[in-house]
Amino acid sequence: MRLAAYCAGSAWRGLVLLVLLMLVGCDQPPQAHRFEGPIFGTGYHVTVYGDFSDKQLASLEDGIKESLDEVDHLMSTYKSDSELSRFNAASVNEPFELSSATANVIREAIDIGDLSKGAFDVTIGSAVNLWGFGPEMRPDEVPSDDEIAQALDEVGYQALKLKGNRLIKTKPVYVDLSGIAKGFGVDQVAARLDALGVTSYLVEVGGEIRTRGAKPNGEPWRIAVEKPISRERSVQRVLELEDVAVATSGDYRNYYEEDGQRFSHTIDPRTGRPITHHLASVTVVSKRSATADGLATALEVLGPEKGMALANREDIAAYFIVKTDEGFKTELSEVFHTYLADEPSEGEKQ
Repeated sequence: MRLAAYCAGSAWRGLVLLVLLMLVGCDQPPQAHRFEGPIFGTGYHVTVYGDFSDKQLASLEDGIKESLDEVDHLMSTYKSDSELSRFNAASVNEPFELSSATANVIREAIDIGDLSKGAFDVTIGSAVNLWGFGPEMRPDEVPSDDEIAQALDEVGYQALKLKGNRLIKTKPVYVDLSGIAKGFGVDQVAARLDALGVTSYLVEVGGEIRTRGAKPNGEPWRIAVEKPISRERSVQRVLELEDVAVATSGDYRNYYEEDGQRFSHTIDPRTGRPITHHLASVTVVSKRSATADGLATALEVLGPEKGMALANREDIAAYFIVKTDEGFKTELSEVFHTYLADEPSEGEKQ
């Protein structure tokens, strides 16, 4: 059974949030400055407000690029010389000294793994590659049960032992940080802008967003959650954000189809197989983009019932879009409503 690629994409999730304050436009105040470029197999867009000299603007642009390039150099699975790739190539039980940045990302990934009881697992790399969603070539056939079982032998974040910045793997595992590193990149850019004295900004990398302050007129940043429709981009709901991060995880743009069966790019690390439930997308709001990024992936894997239960139990601001026979329905966790630009509709469960 050969696989047909319906929507090609890198391991980095594509843009799943639309910024209502578009990054180009004629109605923006003159003190809005925008920076953009490619990164992580996707792109970044940064909008800052303030009165800056040409020298300050050049420093801002350089700082943004340096912050993102550093994360890419450390945590990419597509670069053979990245820190993460060198750790993946290291021997079992061999201590590996990480940068503090990579160590912090892995530490948070382990915490989210514990919180979700394994629904989020950064050692999922072998299974991701097996299904053709990693840096390796796409498979010609759907993986067999034996191949999946073999890949699962190399999955389990509990094999990662982190002490300080020193990391050891107690069995062969392939670490893939694509479910959290992009959000960390957003946080690094935000930290650089904070250090440079910027008090009003929006940072977006491949759909992961973080905001600071408000716009000059005092209005919050308005962000639109995208409808989970693969062939178009349209708005589902509008959020109002200040000093928070937002991330969306969904399976509607990157997947295979074969004989009418859909294979999501989101792999459940507990089964080694693509998720099959009806949760189309999850949007999470949190203080940090890395946290929102990881939690969105974890909740997507858990599905609508278990995911919402976790969100409410842990006070996670989460917005679910669920596929039904009649179309899509939306559900939001108890603490999410504060971020809505208007009140939930009657069709939105809370």
